[in-house]
Amino acid sequence: MSEVVSRRGVLAGLGLVGLAGCSRSIDMSAFDMDFSPTGTIRPKVSVERSLGGYQAMYGSMQDGPFVLPAVPYEKVPREFRRQVVQDPTGEAPGTIVVNLQERHLYFVQPGGEAIRYGVGIGKEGFLWSGRAVIQYKKEWPTWTPPREMIARKPELVKWAGGQPGGLDNPLGARAHYIYKDNVDTGYRVHGSPEWWTIGQAMSSGCVRMINQDVIDLYNRVQNKATIVVG
Repeated sequence: MSEVVSRRGVLAGLGLVGLAGCSRSIDMSAFDMDFSPTGTIRPKVSVERSLGGYQAMYGSMQDGPFVLPAVPYEKVPREFRRQVVQDPTGEAPGTIVVNLQERHLYFVQPGGEAIRYGVGIGKEGFLWSGRAVIQYKKEWPTWTPPREMIARKPELVKWAGGQPGGLDNPLGARAHYIYKDNVDTGYRVHGSPEWWTIGQAMSSGCVRMINQDVIDLYNRVQNKATIVVG
C-alpha cells in the first residue's frame, strides 16, 4: 500500500469532494487529520466523520434538565479523546471492548473500524474482567453506594437510599449495567463529571468515561450488547 494519501482521497472519505468543488478552500484543521505514514495500516481519522471536531464533541450541551459544562479537551491527552480507529479487537460490530491496560473502550463498527474512547478504570484490587452483556442502560441514573463503600467512607451514608441523577452524581450522565449469566456484576460503564481522571486507575472497579463520550456511546449501544473487559 502506498504511504502517500492523496488530498482528494481524504476528502472523498469524508464526503467532502463535492464541497471542495464549490469552495475556494477547506480548513482541514477542523477535522484534526493524521497524515503520517502508516506502512501497511491505513491512516486513521482522528475525529468522527459526522462531527466537526473536538469543540463539537466536548462543548457544553443541554441534556434533559441539565447543562453539561464544556470539557477542556486540550487538557485531555489525545489518545483518550474520542476517535475512529482501525478495529483491533476482532469482535462483531456492536460489541464493547474495554482494554484495561490501554485504558481504552472500543465500540466495534462495521467495515473494520471502531470508535475508541478514553476511560478510567478500577484501582488495584477492584478490577473486574470477563465477557458479559449490557443488560440495560439509564439516563442520569441514581447512584447507590454499596455497603462496603459506606463502611470505608461513612460520609456516604446520606446516599444509602440513592443519590438522584445530576451533575455531581458519580455515575454521570449515563450508565450501562453489566450482567453476566443474568446476574448483576455490580459494575457499570458510566459517565463522570471528573474528566481529568480519564486514563487513570482510581475507581472502585467501574469503567468511567467523559460525560459527552458516555452519551455518545449510550446512543449507539443496544441493550443486551456484548461487552468484553480485559
